[in-house]
Amino acid sequence: MSRLCETDGLTEDQTEILKAVRTFVDEKILPVATELEHADEYPQEIVDGLKELGIFGLMIPEEYDGLGESLLTYALCVEEIARGWMSVSGVINTHFIVAYMIMQHGTEEQKRKYLPAMAAGEVRGSFSMSEPGLGSDVAAIKTKAVRDGDEYVIDGQKMWLTNGGSSTLIALLVRTDEGVDESASVYKKMSTILVEKPTGFGEVAPGLTIPGKIDKMGYKGVDTTEAVFEGHRVPAEQVLGGETGKGFYQMMDGVEVGRVNVAARACGIALRSFELAIAYAQQRETFGKPIADHQAIMFRLAEMATKVEAAHAMMVRAARQKDKGERNDVEAGMAKMLAAEYCNEVVQDSFRIHGGYGYSKEYEIERLYREAAFMLIGEGTSDIQKMIIGRALLKDYKLRG
Repeated sequence: MSRLCETDGLTEDQTEILKAVRTFVDEKILPVATELEHADEYPQEIVDGLKELGIFGLMIPEEYDGLGESLLTYALCVEEIARGWMSVSGVINTHFIVAYMIMQHGTEEQKRKYLPAMAAGEVRGSFSMSEPGLGSDVAAIKTKAVRDGDEYVIDGQKMWLTNGGSSTLIALLVRTDEGVDESASVYKKMSTILVEKPTGFGEVAPGLTIPGKIDKMGYKGVDTTEAVFEGHRVPAEQVLGGETGKGFYQMMDGVEVGRVNVAARACGIALRSFELAIAYAQQRETFGKPIADHQAIMFRLAEMATKVEAAHAMMVRAARQKDKGERNDVEAGMAKMLAAEYCNEVVQDSFRIHGGYGYSKEYEIERLYREAAFMLIGEGTSDIQKMIIGRALLKDYKLRG
């Protein structure tokens, strides 16, 4: 058992859940992850296994057929899964964010309609804010939903939908300007609409096209797509919470827990990279002794382990803050930023320890090297996190008098 990434104060249930997930990762994910990643193949058997473990419903309340666990439990499970293969944690994350948004903001009818099926993995979620050319500028979205009787008509183009092809429910951020005072904040002109769709690519429903998988440098296996809406009609009761004008705040609530998730993913990648490095350093010999005995390598391993521990601690704190019912935008931003930056540094150090073999696709570190880069941009870049953190700190520490 590794001494790294241990978490104090876990319940017996949390410990048992993590043990089951860790065993699943070691037995079912790690042996096949690199092969599936290189083939860009969707990990159906792994996903089915996680369904059986109840991971898709981990945080969904028991009254809606979930396990009713905490964000901390979920984040620690994600850390374990990302240690095996980061793409698998991505399959779960977007689904989880949609379920969380429905749990927190949905009407009772929406909760009963979707949450039990989401807990079972029968309904799979994806969420969509970004659009081509916008990036992190969410306030500038152009996709519109216009009321027409008992329906909304949606037009626009969305980008970077994780699970875009495999999901059956999209939490979609749109502009709903009608009936809103022109002088009102742009954030009050946005709504979240729950869009049902079949799986697949092409025109999957009238006026809704999922063009195909975006070919990516890493984060393979999971399908990342665009979504094009051209007069797509959705019943008015699909507005999340039953009220327009709250979409931005609903999405930001989801993104906060998503940032804890990305921090957990980065921790998992970093831990695996360290495990690979310290094992390789004890096997590889130069100048008559294992390279781990050379001070340069030993120091590098010590720094890597320290970064893994620091990132894990901040991720755990951010999750526990949210579990207490408190706003955790700063804590989640700090955890996401630090974990992502440290993850990349640890992976690069592991890559260097592997030497030329690290550049070979036969070695796992090559995959982790590509996966780590996504942590720097997923759920908001490090620069976006710095803006969130800096603004909050200036507010908290504002000079008086």
